[in-house]
Amino acid sequence: MTPPQRQRRTPGQAPTVASDSADPSSKGGETPNPERLFVIGGDGGGERAELDLVTLIVARADPPVSATPEQAALLRLCAAPLSVAELSAYLSLPFSVVTVLLTDLLATELVQARAPIVRQKVADRTLLEAVMHGLQKL
Repeated sequence: MTPPQRQRRTPGQAPTVASDSADPSSKGGETPNPERLFVIGGDGGGERAELDLVTLIVARADPPVSATPEQAALLRLCAAPLSVAELSAYLSLPFSVVTVLLTDLLATELVQARAPIVRQKVADRTLLEAVMHGLQKL
């Protein structure tokens, strides 16, 4: 049995407990808060960096004092290379908001973005032949 989830309420409203029959689209009994996302990411009206879900992000410096809490969290997480998708999941923020935050960090050169490491684009011919011969023997 899972413990009851707390829900946001307005002053004067009686507290309620989230049940298992709550709206399945709401995550953990919480409703999305678009105002919070706007405050975190800003208007996002400027140019965005060309980031993909698999783009690796690595921190180049420690979080400065002037960094927002979300930017500081990004910089701490990126001590080792992480993909943008992983960062989005760890911070529980949408990809678009993480992209805006990373664009700001890239502009100030606090992080470095690089394409994922591709081991080998074309499979080894001898491996493919061995697999083919093995399948033919079946």
